[in-house]
Amino acid sequence: MSRREDYETRTQALLEPIAEASGVSIYDVEYVKEGADYHLCAYIDKPEGVNIQDCEKVSRALSDALDREDFIEDAYVLEVSSPGLGRALKKDKHLQTAIGEKVEVRLYKAIDKCKEFSGVLDSFNEDSITILEGETARTFRRTDVAQVRLAIDF
Repeated sequence: MSRREDYETRTQALLEPIAEASGVSIYDVEYVKEGADYHLCAYIDKPEGVNIQDCEKVSRALSDALDREDFIEDAYVLEVSSPGLGRALKKDKHLQTAIGEKVEVRLYKAIDKCKEFSGVLDSFNEDSITILEGETARTFRRTDVAQVRLAIDF
C-alpha cells in the first residue's frame, strides 16, 4: 500500500464515525499534491446536499481526530466539501448510483479524433463502461478512461 493510500484509508476510518454522527455520508477521501502543497480532501454528501455548516462540523471534528492520531508526516491542508454537481465517478459505488444519469467520459487517447463523449450511463463492470448516446451504445475499456463525471445541464 502506498503512503497516499495509507493516509486515505486511515483518514476514512477516522471519518466514518464523524460522518455518521453528523448525518452525512463519505463520498471520497483523497490525499493529493497540488504544486508544492499537499491536500487531504474529504468529500461528504447527503440526499438533500451538504451545506457550509455540515462541512464546518465535519472539518472541526476530523481535524481534531487527525491531530490526535498524527499519522501524516507532511504539512497538509485539510479540505472538507461536497463532491459537487459535476462529481467525478471514480469508484464502482459512484458508478452504481449514477446508472441512468447523464455522464461525460474523457479518454486518455482519442477514438475517431474525439477524447470526450457524453451519454447516459447504461452499465459497467471491472473491464468496461457503457453509455447510451441516443439509441447507440458505446462501450469503453476502463483502462482507456481518464475520467467519468456527472454531466451538468444548464
